[in-house]
Amino acid sequence: MARYTPVNRNLREQLKFTIERSLAKSQIPGAAIAIWRSGRAFLEISVGYRDKERKIPMPADANFYIYSITKTLIATASLYLVSEGLLELDAPIKTYVTDFPLDDAVTLRQLLSHTSGLPDYGAVPASFEAVKANPSSPWSTEAFLDLARTQGLQFPPGTGWAYSNIGYLLVKIILERTSGLSIEKLLNKVIFSPLGLKKTFVPTTLEDVDRLTPGYTTFFNGNELQDMSRSYHPGWVAHSVAISTAPELAKLVDGLFHGKILKLSLVDRMCYPIHHLGKHPLFENLGCGLGLFVDTESPYKKVAGHTGEGPGYSVAAFHFSSLAGPNATIAALVNRDKHDCGLALVYKIARTITEC
Repeated sequence: MARYTPVNRNLREQLKFTIERSLAKSQIPGAAIAIWRSGRAFLEISVGYRDKERKIPMPADANFYIYSITKTLIATASLYLVSEGLLELDAPIKTYVTDFPLDDAVTLRQLLSHTSGLPDYGAVPASFEAVKANPSSPWSTEAFLDLARTQGLQFPPGTGWAYSNIGYLLVKIILERTSGLSIEKLLNKVIFSPLGLKKTFVPTTLEDVDRLTPGYTTFFNGNELQDMSRSYHPGWVAHSVAISTAPELAKLVDGLFHGKILKLSLVDRMCYPIHHLGKHPLFENLGCGLGLFVDTESPYKKVAGHTGEGPGYSVAAFHFSSLAGPNATIAALVNRDKHDCGLALVYKIARTITEC
């Protein structure tokens, strides 16, 4: 059981006010937040409701898809296998995947940092329409890979940057073939079990997601909010998607940065920016490392973490090297798919903490 640092009552009230105002502005039913400071649980708070009718309060430990934050977990497992001598970051991918026509120069490091040149499926009309028409019937792994084969590399490996879910699908395939474990079992072995996480797991069927908190979207039905939690199959996230809670996600990310999953020298490798994306509304100099987005010029010193976006949810979890002194990890999960809402909420919480 996590030991909690006492929270100033004024800070708790200010945080609640900040979150409530943000939810009202974005018309989001509810949010679950968790904060760790100096390696210890600091605060769990839920605001608003789990249902759009605003009748049932949001539980602090509500289950959410964490969408692309799963990439941080996949990258962590990759570095674990590197530390075990089973993978090399700069070895050609054909060393591990001989049946996919990749450019010989593509490496695991490039897949993890989105610098491989592989395409994505998110903006492809065929993918968009397939999800909308058949949310409970995802494409097969082969169908996702066929899309990549058809489109080919977008640029020579290592010469540019383009976000690629298909790149992480290939990483998943490499991890499973190298370890002999499914991605669900590998992440449980490397991350979930060592940290004692009870509600964080990788679902593979719609039956596995029956405890998701309702997640609202207009994607499937025009302007009307619809709960997608029982209809959107986790297989539509090609590289797999984890389910977690705010308390467990904060514990996971904080544990990574305190050496509880990997040696800190390996975490430093994950945080090293392979490609700089530059100025961002919330980041001074946004860079992409291995499964992590990193700001090395933040007023909070180094900030690193990931966001997750998809039908029904917007989530984010970031570690701040200095937040009013101590280091801190903030996880914010909301049950409507407003772009970057989870990320914006993380930064609003960070500012509130520094101002109090």
